Amino acid sequence: MKLTAPLIYGLIACILLVSAPHAGHLPLWVSAICSALLAWRAYLTWNGNPLPARWLLLVVTFACVLAIAATFHTLFGREVGVTLLILLATLKLLEIRAVRDVTVLIYLSCFIIITNFFYSQSIPTALFMLVTLLVIMATWVHMQTGDLAFKPRLRIAGILLLQAIPLSLIIFVLFPRVQGPLWGMPQDAYASSGLSDSMAPGSLSRLSLSDAVAFRVVFNGKAPPSDQMYWRGPVLWDFDGTSWKRGRNATLLRPVLTDATTPVDYTVTLEAHNKPWLFVLDMPAKISIPADLAPDFQVLSRTPVNARTRYSATSLLSYRANLGEPPQQLQRALALPQGYNPQARKLAAEWRTRSDSDMALVRTALDYFNRNGFEYSLEPPLLGTDSVDDFIFTTKKGFCEHYAGSFVFLMRAAGLPSRVVTGYQGGEYNNLGGYYILRQYDAHAWAEVWLRERGWVRIDPTAAIAPARIQSGLNAALPNNATLPFLARTQSPLLLKLRFNLDALTNQWNQWVLGYNTERQFAFLTRLGMEDITWKKLAVNMLSGVALLVGIFTLIMLRRLSAHPADAVQAIWLKACRKLEKAGLPRAPHEGAMDYAARIAAARPELSEDIHDLAARYASLRYGGEAGKDGLAAFGNAVRAFKL
Repeated sequence: MKLTAPLIYGLIACILLVSAPHAGHLPLWVSAICSALLAWRAYLTWNGNPLPARWLLLVVTFACVLAIAATFHTLFGREVGVTLLILLATLKLLEIRAVRDVTVLIYLSCFIIITNFFYSQSIPTALFMLVTLLVIMATWVHMQTGDLAFKPRLRIAGILLLQAIPLSLIIFVLFPRVQGPLWGMPQDAYASSGLSDSMAPGSLSRLSLSDAVAFRVVFNGKAPPSDQMYWRGPVLWDFDGTSWKRGRNATLLRPVLTDATTPVDYTVTLEAHNKPWLFVLDMPAKISIPADLAPDFQVLSRTPVNARTRYSATSLLSYRANLGEPPQQLQRALALPQGYNPQARKLAAEWRTRSDSDMALVRTALDYFNRNGFEYSLEPPLLGTDSVDDFIFTTKKGFCEHYAGSFVFLMRAAGLPSRVVTGYQGGEYNNLGGYYILRQYDAHAWAEVWLRERGWVRIDPTAAIAPARIQSGLNAALPNNATLPFLARTQSPLLLKLRFNLDALTNQWNQWVLGYNTERQFAFLTRLGMEDITWKKLAVNMLSGVALLVGIFTLIMLRRLSAHPADAVQAIWLKACRKLEKAGLPRAPHEGAMDYAARIAAARPELSEDIHDLAARYASLRYGGEAGKDGLAAFGNAVRAFKL
C-alpha cells in the first residue's frame, strides 16, 4: 500500500494522543522538541517535501539522548524510559518509508498507552486512553484497507474493540494477580504524599491546601461523633527547637489498654503514600493485615504503603493507655533542647506553681489559649529561632501544628510528660456511598499528656481556639477560607451531590478494578463457586475461558459464512481474481485484497491503477457498509471492464 497523507496524519494523531498526558511529567524542552517534530512532519506531509536525511535524524537522536542523560543523570528508570520512548516514537515519524515502519509506530503507540497508567489510573485517564486506542485501531485499519473512508474505518475499529471486551473481562477476572508495581524500578515507582514523620510550623497548613483523598472509611454500624474521629498517625517525641520528629522509642514493650470500652469496627481503604504508617481510630485494638503496634500505639505496616491498601480494624473509644509507662519513655516525654524559648519556660513554671494537679495544669494552658487573643489561621506569620516564644507572646496566630507543638513544649517545661500526635481529624460523609472521606486538608495535630491515674490522655489545643474545626471541619473554622481547596469550601448542594456521585463512582472503581488484588480475586471466585483456588486452577480456568470464547466467535463466523457462502460483492471480486489467475497471477489463500493488489502492481505496473481501484472498491463495499445497488453495479462494471 501507499503511504498516503491521511495515514501519516493518523499516525501523528496517535503519537500526539498517547504523549499529551505526559506533558506534566516530561521536561519542558522534551515537550517542546516533540511538538516541533510533530509539526515538522505534518508540514512535510502537507507540502509533499521529502523526509530529512538519515544522518540528520541520527544527529538529532544522539543529541536528545545526551540531553536526557544530562537532565536525569541516568538512562535508567521510569521517568527516563518514558521520556526516551516518547521522543524516539516522535522521531520515528520522520523516517517512515514503508508499511513495516507504520506497523512499528502503531505498536509503539499501544505500548506508550500503558505508561500513562504509571502516573494515573483514574476513570478519566482510562476513558481517554480508550478513545486513544480507538484512534490507533482506526489508523491500523487504514493501513490494512488503504482508501477506506474515515467513518467505516472508525466503525471497524469500534467493532474490534467491542469484540475484545469479553476476552479482556475473562483475563481480568481469572489472570493470577501480581503483587507490587507494574514496572521494575521500585526506587522511582512511588511518590510520597501525605503526613511525614516530622512536623514544623507550616507543614500541616501546606498539606491542608490539597484536596487529595487520604483514605476512605466504612463503619460497621453507627459511626462515632465527629469530635471523636481522631485518626492516629505518626507520634512525634523529639523536639530540636524547630521541628518535632518521631525518633526512636526508648522501649520495645507492647502498649497496653486497660478499662477499654466502646469498640468500633470499620474498614479503611488507604491511598498509597509510600510510608509505613496505617491510620486507625484512637485507640487501635485489632487490624486485619500484617502490621506492628509501636509502643506509642502507632500502627505500622511491615512494608511501605506503595499501593492502595484495604484493611479492617477495631478501635476503642474509651480506655486507659499505658498506665505503667516505662520510666525511660516518660523521661523521653520530658526532654527539651537547652537554650530555646526562655519566656515559655518561665510561663510554664508559673503555671506549675499555681496548679494543684496535672489536670489543673492542662486546663490552665487551654484557658490561656482561649482567653488571650489567639487566632486559627492557614497563613500564620514566620517564626524566629525561639519559635514557641514568638508564637505565644507575639504573633498568636497559627495552625494546628503551632498549637499542638507549643502546648507540648509548655507541658514538658512544666514537668508533665507529653507528646505530639499527627493524623487526620473528622471526615466528610458521603451518603451516596455510605462512607467517610478523609482528605489531605483534614490533616491535624494534637497532643497527649501522661497522667498517673489515666495514662496517656488526648488533649487537643485547637479545640480551645477553634472548636468548629473539630465539630464541623476546616472550612467552618476559618473566617477567610479563600485559600482552601475548592472542595473544602463549596457548600452548593448541586456541586456537593455531583462531587459525592463522582467520588462514589471512583471508590467503586478503586475497590473492584484497581483494588482487585489476590484477596479480592479469591473472595470473588469463591462466591462464584470455585473452591480451593490455586494459581494452577486460575491459569487452567483462564485458558479454558479464552478457548471457549474463541470457539464461540469461530462458530458465529462459520455460521455466517455458511449462511452466505458467496455474497454479491465477494462474487464480483472472485471474478476479477479468476481473470488474474488465468493470466498467471493467482491469489494465495491467505492473501487479502490490498496485499494482492500490491503484488499485482509490482509484477505488472501497467495494471497498478486498475487493480488498486478494484481492491479499494471491494474493501469499501465489503467492509465499509457501502454495498448499495449503485456501488455494487459500478463495481461489477469495473470488473467486466478490467482487461489484462
